[in-house]
Amino acid sequence: MEAAESLKRKLKALGESLPQVTRVRLHRSISWLKRAEAESKDADARFIFLWIAFNAAYAQEFGTEKTERDLLRQFLQKLLRGDSGGTLQAIAFDQFSGPVRLLVENKFVFEPFWRALREHDSSGEWERRFTADRKTALKAVTGRDTLTALGIVFDRLYVLRNQLVHGGATWNSKVNRQQVRDGANMLHSLLPAIIGLMIALPDVDFGSIEYPVI
Repeated sequence: MEAAESLKRKLKALGESLPQVTRVRLHRSISWLKRAEAESKDADARFIFLWIAFNAAYAQEFGTEKTERDLLRQFLQKLLRGDSGGTLQAIAFDQFSGPVRLLVENKFVFEPFWRALREHDSSGEWERRFTADRKTALKAVTGRDTLTALGIVFDRLYVLRNQLVHGGATWNSKVNRQQVRDGANMLHSLLPAIIGLMIALPDVDFGSIEYPVI
């Protein structure tokens, strides 16, 4: 059985014990996960569907005082506090330690690199930030600091998401295959674990959804 079907059964079994807003959030996320699982050959489409599923799981309304990165970090903190079995840690450091390192060391999914290119910035600031970011990531991996490591991974995946969704990449391009495949594989392992934790944490407030059912 695919992960989406299993999670759908668990969600249905809980019924009213989960807050309605969480049920809607998870129902949407699982629906996109199911669509992604049907996309076995097209890595670009699979990644995009998985990102939509991820976005459905954590996104909420926010004002100018909060950034997308702030919301994601808060979301991960809530999950990790309830992840007594270390599921997310095992995925990040045991299952995908190699792809995590490759993502962290890839300047093409590092937003300051592209910003410097657009702004013709030859100061070398992006290289300094890239080196510092890699050191932070390496320290997080060796110290099994899941929050920091996942935060950096999702920063990189967000750039990849932007490249695909905003038309900054060619479909099925040869130049970015590995990062797309690795990104899709990581999301496909992390997302069912994330949804499973959300189902298992009925008392955690994951915030309001952006487009409620009315």
